[in-house]
Amino acid sequence: MAHTFDDLVEMQRAADEAHGRVLELRDTYGRPTATPWTAEQTEAYETAWQRWRDLAGEVQAAVTGHAKEQDKPRFGIEAAVRTKAWHPEPEPA
Repeated sequence: MAHTFDDLVEMQRAADEAHGRVLELRDTYGRPTATPWTAEQTEAYETAWQRWRDLAGEVQAAVTGHAKEQDKPRFGIEAAVRTKAWHPEPEPA
């Protein structure tokens, strides 16, 4: 499936949000080596971690495909996607 640049930006934002959830859970629960987690905490963390990994993998594959379609260097596409995802332009007033 072909992805537009804007699709890639949205995919990156979703992956970043999922990563934020992983960090949030780790901060909330503490490190599992310091304080053992409950089964529920472990399941919640592993589910969030897998979602992040899946989304990040999808972004990477889509960026690679987009770069090939555009015949441009992959690293340039990835950098542009991350820049736009992390530093969006303000909405007009």
